[in-house]
Amino acid sequence: MTRQSATTQATADRDHFKSASAARKGAGAKPAASPPVQMGEHGRYLVKSGKLAGTFVARAFPKPPTLARGLIAEASGETEQAAIEALHALIDARESRRTESRRHDPRTGIAVPSTEEYAEALGQIALTRPQRAMLVALSLAGDEGLGDARISHAAGYKSDASAARALATAGRAIAEFLGVKTGSTPPDGTACLGARNDAPQDDKTAPLTLHPELRDAIRDTL
Repeated sequence: MTRQSATTQATADRDHFKSASAARKGAGAKPAASPPVQMGEHGRYLVKSGKLAGTFVARAFPKPPTLARGLIAEASGETEQAAIEALHALIDARESRRTESRRHDPRTGIAVPSTEEYAEALGQIALTRPQRAMLVALSLAGDEGLGDARISHAAGYKSDASAARALATAGRAIAEFLGVKTGSTPPDGTACLGARNDAPQDDKTAPLTLHPELRDAIRDTL
């Protein structure tokens, strides 16, 4: 091999390794950082906002801890703050529509939430296993309802009073989550769940019947 040929070959070899080295560096390079996502809250929802595909977007999700998943609402804007404000307005309008469409229950005096609202509450509230058992038993009882002894038995309570307190606690949690006013202080937890059949609501011997909206939500959720 001539000196010129050897020099040419050496140069080619160096160029080859430079290209290979550059390729390795390119392959090992870190991908471009994703745009930062801001976290916030609005009411009972978690808000995430940022820039997505060149557009400022704000999205609402169930606030943890929760069993529920999925997108609640979404809005966009010219700036991130504009997107957040648009989302807040969207959520507020949604809540207003829900509240206005609630059915008035003459037995308890409350505005009964929709099945959709109850389902959302059941998906986010941390209910105990006995509380869930009592709600499921009441939903299966339908319009006949259950007396206190059968409600207690469904959850394994030995005391009717203990079962009643646990059930009322669940009702108050649902009422607080959905903003239901029971018209009493402290709030009547049972009123948000249902009513006593054909009896004064303070008559604890009468069967308790769930609101139909809650009954349907339990069957779909629990």
